[in-house]
Amino acid sequence: MLPGAAAALGVRLPLPAVELPAAERVCVVLVDGLGYRQLSEHRRSAPFLATLLDGGGSDPSDPSGPSGHSGERGDRDGGGDVLQAGCPSTTATSLGSLGTGRPPGSHGLVGYEVLDPGSGRLLNELRWSPDVDPVRWQPGATVFEQVAAAGVAVHSIGAPEFDGSGLTEAALRGARFHGVRRWPGRVDAAIELLAEPGLVYAYWGDVDGAGHVYGPGSSAWRRELRHLDRGLDRLARSVPHGTVLVVTADHGMVDVPHESRLDLAERPDLTREVRLVGGDPRLAQLYVEPGAGDRVAGRFADEAGDRAWVRTRDEAVAEGWFGPVDAAVLPRIGDVLVAARSQWAVVDSRTTPKTLLSLEGQHGSLTPEEQDIPLLTTVVH
Repeated sequence: MLPGAAAALGVRLPLPAVELPAAERVCVVLVDGLGYRQLSEHRRSAPFLATLLDGGGSDPSDPSGPSGHSGERGDRDGGGDVLQAGCPSTTATSLGSLGTGRPPGSHGLVGYEVLDPGSGRLLNELRWSPDVDPVRWQPGATVFEQVAAAGVAVHSIGAPEFDGSGLTEAALRGARFHGVRRWPGRVDAAIELLAEPGLVYAYWGDVDGAGHVYGPGSSAWRRELRHLDRGLDRLARSVPHGTVLVVTADHGMVDVPHESRLDLAERPDLTREVRLVGGDPRLAQLYVEPGAGDRVAGRFADEAGDRAWVRTRDEAVAEGWFGPVDAAVLPRIGDVLVAARSQWAVVDSRTTPKTLLSLEGQHGSLTPEEQDIPLLTTVVH
């Protein structure tokens, strides 16, 4: 996505890029949790976004198995299209792909919680840890750094606490950060910054929050979608002519009933030889005792049946789940991966906070509901 924005501004990078019209000003809005399928089903709650959906694009057919890698799915034909989030379909991983223009196996942000091989502990890639240098964790140049180095003004708008956070420094460093709490304020900031040429990136997370707490498609979720849509409509009406406005997301979401969740705290037979449980509930990453990968994978495959794709790390890498995987990134990935297919998830009430266990909406796996994300564009006239 961002390499395409860079190219629209005249900065060509050696990275795959979506096609966008040439412009002096590009605004990219990332809406956390706004899956393509959820938006399509609730388009009446988002009339502005619905007009962009109607601009073109195609609805991909359901895959028969995990599709494996991050990239565009379908041809751009107008203002609305579908992209595919990487694996796992979770915020840290997707922001890594957005910010670097590279797949997860290359940028190394491979899940919500993953093994830090240096310490032997799990690293939460959203909250981060003061013991882990984000630039050493992801040393490659970001798109923002490269665009800024070319002399283009680059701005990032988000919650004040994101300024200098581990995830920001790993994936989105290089932009001038503007901390703004509320959505109308972020719209105001984008309008002000776009008075001058450059690239403006804005993030909004409350659609994701409502989906987690109340479920995607709930009344609370639709209310947040309407709030978002009004702000985007105002943004499009207020920026200079010729501005390219892009709206996209990091992942979709599914409802997972609590009775459909496998709690590992209740299944010592399954956790035998498992040292750490990381990843996301919808794509658990199990770190196991040396030589136990096949045995653990077999036990989980028998338990999950057709409710999940279960792979060893070697199998998942060979199938391209993470794209090409760098040697330094490989040990961060779980020895065994359990990717939910139906309304199912893997949790561990021994280690997971109750607030997270209570969430209704979940994401992280390889289903279209979670991986299909919108690419909506308009040129302001």
